[in-house]
Amino acid sequence: MTFPAQLPIPPEVLKIAQKLEDAGFETWCVGGAIRDNLLGVENHDFDLTTSAPPQDVQKVFKRTVPVGIDHGTVAVLDAHNKPHEVTTFRKDIQTDGRHAVVEFGVSLMDDLARRDFTINAIAYHPVRHEWRDPFQGEQDLAKKLIRSVGDPNWRFQEDYLRILRALRFSARFEFRIHARTLEAAKANAQGLAQLSAERVRDEWFKGMLTAKKVSKLVALWRDVGATRIWLPELGAGSTEQGAVDKLPRDPVLITAYLAKDPASLLTRLKCSTKDIERGRAIGQWRDKYPDAKDAVAIRRWLAAVGQYADDLLALLPAPRSLLPAVAKVRDAHPPLTLKDLAVKGDDLITAGVRPGPDVGEALARLLDEVLEDPARNTKEYLLSRV
Repeated sequence: MTFPAQLPIPPEVLKIAQKLEDAGFETWCVGGAIRDNLLGVENHDFDLTTSAPPQDVQKVFKRTVPVGIDHGTVAVLDAHNKPHEVTTFRKDIQTDGRHAVVEFGVSLMDDLARRDFTINAIAYHPVRHEWRDPFQGEQDLAKKLIRSVGDPNWRFQEDYLRILRALRFSARFEFRIHARTLEAAKANAQGLAQLSAERVRDEWFKGMLTAKKVSKLVALWRDVGATRIWLPELGAGSTEQGAVDKLPRDPVLITAYLAKDPASLLTRLKCSTKDIERGRAIGQWRDKYPDAKDAVAIRRWLAAVGQYADDLLALLPAPRSLLPAVAKVRDAHPPLTLKDLAVKGDDLITAGVRPGPDVGEALARLLDEVLEDPARNTKEYLLSRV
């Protein structure tokens, strides 16, 4: 692989870079967009790094947002209100494995030296069309290799999330991880326990969304020891190999499929209540499918699983003969919930049912009858049953 004469920099990014250069501040394009464009992967989200301190970036541009100003990052808004991140050259002077204290006013070389992997430590000058690749990232792209910048132990101890990023990039691009980098990842895996659940969750979910094969990502997490620390419900087995790659790219669904106790795992990752309840339902019902030949059983199953029916059907093991049977039942639009009944609570009270729990119990019994035979869902019939 060789560097192209120039990259297709979006006009808005080029305008920002030119304005900083005109103000006397050295400015380069860096990060994932450089890597992806060299790999032929579409990515127009170019980040800029500059010698301008954050306060000077704010002076040069009228419309900015201090998205991470303590770490040197200011978002510059273009004419369409799209933010473009501009980060001051920096180096880490102190870190605890989760957060870093940075120093500004350093050189581009210092800035590239603090990055995680060589393939992410390539810089391109959008005005002069020059390249800087002090750590041979271009060679590693050609070799399909994930390799740490400098000493991998130091890189991971600066921020343990980089271990998970290495796994994500490996699964996404189908790159192998350099032997020393992989060895350091395993040796420092215990440091993953220091990370916040939110950062781990985001990396896990992003990994599943971008991996060529989810099974590869899961195998990498297990190999390094990350599942033992953060996803113990996944266990040590490999029974999901292959099958997991056929599932929809839905991180919550895949996590629930892999986990022995989905709700516990999703709770640990501090997912939303909605996602946790979704995982709980999948865990409760994933082994309880109705007989494809029994329409009554299918209606009762649809009523019981409610909004999670499609998740469970996506996880349905072969043979999948239940799918057309469920579709046939759904096409008939049978009443499946209390609100679908032809009578309401007030109707039962008028008919003589005592207000309170008795109303709910009566409605539940009526729904059970209607699930048995949807033709019974008439006001006359149901009130006669009361």
